[in-house]
Amino acid sequence: MRKLFGTDGVRGTANTYPMTAEMALRIGAAVGRYFRRDGSGVHRVVIGKDTRLSGYMLENALTAGLTSTGMNVLLLGPVPTPAVGLMTRSMRADLGVMISASHNPAEDNGIKFFGPDGFKLSDQAELEIEQLIEEGVKPAQAQNIGRARRVDDARFRYGERVKSSLPRELRLDGLKVVIDCANGAAHRTAPEVLWELGAEVIPVGTAPNGKNINLGCGSTQPRVAAEAVVAHGADVGICLDGDADRVVIVDETGQVADGDQLMALLATAWASSERLKGGALVATVMSNLGLERFLGARGLRLERTAVGDRYVVERMREGGFNLGGEQSGHIVMSDYATTGDGLMAGLHFLAEMVNSGRKASDLARQFETVPQLLKNVRYGEGQAPLEAETVKAAIADAEARLNGQGRLLIRKSGTEPLIRVMAECEDDALLAQVVDGIVAEVEAAARQ
Repeated sequence: MRKLFGTDGVRGTANTYPMTAEMALRIGAAVGRYFRRDGSGVHRVVIGKDTRLSGYMLENALTAGLTSTGMNVLLLGPVPTPAVGLMTRSMRADLGVMISASHNPAEDNGIKFFGPDGFKLSDQAELEIEQLIEEGVKPAQAQNIGRARRVDDARFRYGERVKSSLPRELRLDGLKVVIDCANGAAHRTAPEVLWELGAEVIPVGTAPNGKNINLGCGSTQPRVAAEAVVAHGADVGICLDGDADRVVIVDETGQVADGDQLMALLATAWASSERLKGGALVATVMSNLGLERFLGARGLRLERTAVGDRYVVERMREGGFNLGGEQSGHIVMSDYATTGDGLMAGLHFLAEMVNSGRKASDLARQFETVPQLLKNVRYGEGQAPLEAETVKAAIADAEARLNGQGRLLIRKSGTEPLIRVMAECEDDALLAQVVDGIVAEVEAAARQ
């Protein structure tokens, strides 16, 4: 089992293990050694980051670790996470690194890795890197130490790639768009791309100071963007998170639509134009049951995976599918990108508005969601509440009561000591009963 890596790289509070400069140095050396195990030739890595204050510290520490093993480092500066996947491939790098804690507050940070193909690393690769971190690695000889240099046009290259995912003739003239960049990595790129495509742009969350990323804005807190949409009479709002790999949509009335609704729209649109490969959408176990029913009624399948956009991508690659994502707003369009891309997904929503001539509110509500209830239970170190017989019995009872009426999901968090209890059911009373019953037994087991 991996100890350091979670569902999306290494993450934690800045200047606290494992997000310390010392640990970043060790991680950099280990991953550098892992990707140049043959010890020959020229090897390079690209490093991007979001706008967190701690990004400077971690960037320098990672650079030191990587160059100590002979890797040449190309520093992209603040760019969205999908830009790192893109640049890793286009610059023929052996490795891509993104320094970001995504939608987390500014006090947190994280490190995500991309392989030479631009896709996130497998569990096995992360496990082997963890072993190198624990064992330590031998540095390169003095004459083989790597170099570091900055790449000044990374965000421009990314912006052009995002625009190229749309038909060349498509323009956004006449659309008034609120873009909330969460004071994060896309704070310059996203407004520029929208303006270049012809939209009237109303920017929100575009003044990062190192400490305000995701603070009261972005995809997890879209209230300010919703207010701006209504106040300015905008046609639509696009809300990104700190590293711009996820998105939620705000319609012209200020109502918010999550990733499930956006995936439903894109899946049916792509299916009607024969662009949806495999007749399926790939999403995680957290996606709403209403999405599955919506797709099924249209002859399409929902392929479910474990939580985490990289598991979505793995299933897409295995099955030859080209559309997937998460309820949280990671939308993966593998014809154009190697990971979730919030700006790209937002642009494709705008493209559907232009092509159909319909309002955002008409497109952002594709299906009625089945009521969903999620509760978290914290447990102590060394505890395993899900193994308690009382908890197993409560889960079995809940499954029997929901049979044919809904869905139950119990899972451990990949980043915190939490048990997540989620159920879906159209009977609100039954929904509350089954979730609360399991929560009570998990809490009791955690106290023992």
